[in-house]
Amino acid sequence: MDTRLERQAQPAETQNLRSVFVLLFVEVAFFLLEHEDPRKFAVLFSFDRGSVAAGQLWRLFSFQFSQGGQGVTFFPRPLALFFTLLLIALLGSAIEEEIGTWNFLALFVLSSLGTSAVAAWLNIGVLGSLFAPFTLLYVYASLRPRQRMYVLLSYLSLAWLLIGVMRGTRANAATLGGVFASYAWFAIARFLHERREPVPTRPPDARAMRNGVRFAAIRKVLAAGAVADIDRLIAQCDGERVDGVNVCPPSDYKPEHNDGYCIRCEGFAECSARYLRLNRPTA
Repeated sequence: MDTRLERQAQPAETQNLRSVFVLLFVEVAFFLLEHEDPRKFAVLFSFDRGSVAAGQLWRLFSFQFSQGGQGVTFFPRPLALFFTLLLIALLGSAIEEEIGTWNFLALFVLSSLGTSAVAAWLNIGVLGSLFAPFTLLYVYASLRPRQRMYVLLSYLSLAWLLIGVMRGTRANAATLGGVFASYAWFAIARFLHERREPVPTRPPDARAMRNGVRFAAIRKVLAAGAVADIDRLIAQCDGERVDGVNVCPPSDYKPEHNDGYCIRCEGFAECSARYLRLNRPTA
């Protein structure tokens, strides 16, 4: 699955693909067609197993662009279109930016084909915009688990869908099949990508590396008791002191421990010089 780092390495022309805009345009265009003659629209574009078997393959996807098959009689079609466009614009654009255009299109294709497969098995017709309020919402909630409002909406949407399935509504069963197919692909692809994605390594810290070498030298000269070498290190440390650093008090100073914190501190040179003076053998 594509990530932002992978998309940065892709050619510029592939980065600018925005299938969300295409979906928004198609949604509006089909809404105008449906508004002209809803009955004829349903005859031409709803999913029907016999028609698909006869070669009308567009029905595998065209049923997704209807605003009249919401299953809620009091929900006006213009309002249904508004919420569909809103979900596609907000959630779809964020998902496409996160997983890439082709993976986003795969979600739509699998959602449509999964719904069509279950509808064909049940021998029922399907007509309604199912991709935005279900698949998009669930995928977005998975990608943004900290946005609690969308997570709550996804749970409510799933509960409504499951209740419809348990009450015997076969259209909801077909919708659930599309959701399962698309979300299962998303989850598997995401899992496989995270497994093969290399763990980011921390860039080397030049100061820590230099102070680590100095730390080893301090231990070596103190163990040898070489006064001349100790004086040389004291002079080097004094020359690298950074003014204004809030160094640790003497009671808490422990440069003999390579704890990874002191060697990254700007006051390491000052503390090292002080430590060398305190442990310098007398003449």
